[in-house]
Amino acid sequence: MLEGWMFGLAALGAMLAGISKGGFGGSLGFAGSAILAVVVEPGVALALMLPVLMAIDMAAVRAYWGRWDKPSAGAILTGAVPGLLLGAVLFSVISSDSIRVLIGLVAVGFPLFRIALARGLIAPRPTGFDRRKGWVAGAGVGFTSFVAHAGGPPFAVFMLGQGGIDKTRYHATSVIVFWVVNAMKAALYTMLGLFSWQLLGWSAALIPFAMIGTLIGVKAHKLIPERLFFMVAYTALMLTGLKLLWDGLS
Repeated sequence: MLEGWMFGLAALGAMLAGISKGGFGGSLGFAGSAILAVVVEPGVALALMLPVLMAIDMAAVRAYWGRWDKPSAGAILTGAVPGLLLGAVLFSVISSDSIRVLIGLVAVGFPLFRIALARGLIAPRPTGFDRRKGWVAGAGVGFTSFVAHAGGPPFAVFMLGQGGIDKTRYHATSVIVFWVVNAMKAALYTMLGLFSWQLLGWSAALIPFAMIGTLIGVKAHKLIPERLFFMVAYTALMLTGLKLLWDGLS
């Protein structure tokens, strides 16, 4: 399934996810599946990368265990359930080209969202904890995570909109939320028949590249300016998203 250069591309995506997680906040963990979806079926790309992302998160779960914001995590995970189910239903009835368009939209929209957030164009006003807003954000997290492994934006808007959430609680909440969401996704992917023993074998082969990427990320955090890393990564992600949109719509 992943012969020659295709495996190299998948390994590159796994390393990028690891580098992002190890040194730059983990926001680009979904880039590998977007890149891979250019050359293989989108469902294969998503299923292939999910075990890799889960492996990367295992160490983080242990490191941040019990340090998350429980009300926020509970609200987001409650909303994530219908979001995941909606993603699963949509995934089972639309074409591969439509899935490419969905992933492409997320891949293009994600860099735009991060740039807007960095420049203050999107600045959620602190309003304190609101369980209903958490449910809505969770639905967005579940849906976008299911179709593209990219639940970060709705999570960020909700968490930043509360105010008073320090960096450690924010990251710990992110870790536990996406660990649980990925576990639920794994069950749904299995029900949809996206996994096979061969695919899981390829996923296992990619995990060492993700771990190497994590170590590189830790080192690169001190050596490479964050702005340069994201400029290159976002450019690549934007081009990938445009290619997926072209392929899906043409």
